[in-house]
Amino acid sequence: MRISVLTVCWNSAATIRHTVDSFFAQDHQDKELVVVDGGSSDETLTIVRSYPQDQIQLVSEPDRGTYDALNKGLRLYTGDAVGVLNSDDCFHDHTVLTRISAELEQADMVHGDLDFVQNHFNKRVIRRWRAAPRPAKGFRTGWMPAHPTFYVRRKVAETVGTFDLSLKVASDYDWMLRAVELHGFGSATTNHVLVDMMVGGASTRSLGSYIGHNFEALRSRRQWLRSGPIDYALVAKPMCKLGPFFGINSAGTAKQSWHGVR
Repeated sequence: MRISVLTVCWNSAATIRHTVDSFFAQDHQDKELVVVDGGSSDETLTIVRSYPQDQIQLVSEPDRGTYDALNKGLRLYTGDAVGVLNSDDCFHDHTVLTRISAELEQADMVHGDLDFVQNHFNKRVIRRWRAAPRPAKGFRTGWMPAHPTFYVRRKVAETVGTFDLSLKVASDYDWMLRAVELHGFGSATTNHVLVDMMVGGASTRSLGSYIGHNFEALRSRRQWLRSGPIDYALVAKPMCKLGPFFGINSAGTAKQSWHGVR
């Protein structure tokens, strides 16, 4: 199975070497990295071009933000399956794509565990996200996969379509909701840490962005799941973020969004 990894970036020279190193360290050989750059003015492109180019697609041009760049990646990738690795995140170890490939032999989608780390030098874990299988009511309960661990077969990506550019911080949430809830695709959960994610997400950078993300997520549920003006997940999803403060791991119900790329 050929797996495509989409990385969007903009002036990411401080972190992207860790990201690309972790891609090339994967023991799964049939893979490609699609780097969609927003027109960086730092050393980002020089760093990416310093790697063997036979497994990299690189495009650099102005865009309208992260989700616009991801839509470009969805048009470019050539694999049988696709997922996203943020330009300041890393695969947890060299087996990640092999594990994803094995799960996707039996399922249409897969997601797994994620560690939030302080940085990629000390790898100090700030918080742990532990994946849980989809409950009976799915996104209505506040459940969701961690998007950096979410990989889908090509037929899923083509059915779901593009990221909604009208959503500023929750379009990844909306994309996963459509993939999981609307088309009857089968999903798998792997209880293995797939991604080390640096803390500091766009959806949590400020109180305003945090609130904005949750109301954009509600808008998505209202559109696709016919939720009411206020629903259970509006409370359940943020509340489960309290877990880590009491030593309780997240169980696939909290959200950290795209960060460090725009």
